[in-house]
Amino acid sequence: MKAAVFVEAGRIVLEDKPIPDIGPLDALVRITTTTICGTDIHILKGEYPVARGLTIGHEPVGVIEKLGSEVKGYHEGQRVIAGAITPSGWSNACLCGCGSQDGAGTASGWKPMGGWKFGNTIDGCQAEYVRVPDAMANLAPVPDGLTDEQVLMCPDIMSTGFSGAQSGKVAIGDVVAVFAQGPIGLCATAGARLMGASTIIAVEREPARVAMAKTMGADHVVDFSATDPVAEILRLTNGRGVDVAIEALGTPGTFEACLAVLRPGGVLSSLGVFSSDLKIPLGAYAAGLGDHTIVTTLCPGGKERMRRLMEVVASGRINLQGLVTHRFKLDQIEEAYDLFGHQRDGVLKVAITP
Repeated sequence: MKAAVFVEAGRIVLEDKPIPDIGPLDALVRITTTTICGTDIHILKGEYPVARGLTIGHEPVGVIEKLGSEVKGYHEGQRVIAGAITPSGWSNACLCGCGSQDGAGTASGWKPMGGWKFGNTIDGCQAEYVRVPDAMANLAPVPDGLTDEQVLMCPDIMSTGFSGAQSGKVAIGDVVAVFAQGPIGLCATAGARLMGASTIIAVEREPARVAMAKTMGADHVVDFSATDPVAEILRLTNGRGVDVAIEALGTPGTFEACLAVLRPGGVLSSLGVFSSDLKIPLGAYAAGLGDHTIVTTLCPGGKERMRRLMEVVASGRINLQGLVTHRFKLDQIEEAYDLFGHQRDGVLKVAITP
């Protein structure tokens, strides 16, 4: 099969690889649509280490090609998705209600993000086929009538963005700021609206993303290249600050700005993937006495999470198809990485079809 493989920092290339073998609890899924994530760009740049020769990608939509001998409740030929996070269902982390951190602790230490396996610790889905581990915990049938592109955001981007609002405990009537309106930030904006926020302030400068933020539910969009976003958000809230600030970029500057716009007792919900150290500014942190909460989230996975997200899509309460701005064949994956990695031509998300 063809697969996008990590070779070294700066190089992800299309190569031939064997179709994966599966174990008794696994499923082999033939990929019909997938995409490239911002995390894959961190891998490409060498900012997040993975093994040489690993197939990249963690957002699969496809058809069951083969089932392991012990897998029940599914059938070959069934359309499915699997989350970017594939919890086993039986680990200590899963049984504590945190399947995204599925990696078991060892004498040498606990590995964070253990539930993220595709394109991280096992071969991922930018390929013609992918092995889905613990299939009965992770395969979610796609409802009839939904297209691949309608559910393409569910495995990661929608799950992550929504979880930023959920972890922040957005409540009816809340004022929410969302820093950065890339795909995850846009989904955080949509999630905050669904959870009852009365006012959503997005921070973004790219015109296409500004327009999409308004479509997703932003009431105000602050252009950080034209004004100080902290000062503007405080002005818009009459100095009160926001109830929840969602960081969706992964830079120290946006993290500090989120903290600076919080009201006393507010929540900073951090979604970005950081590649450098963070510092806590003394004033915004109120010297540790501001009753603030800082929470981080790795997107929830598993079949129940995927079912719920697809039900939201099927209900018509959200439409994320507009996030797919470009389409490529798997044979064009290197071209797709070049476009997405350099954020050219107004790209938000790309759809990759083998």
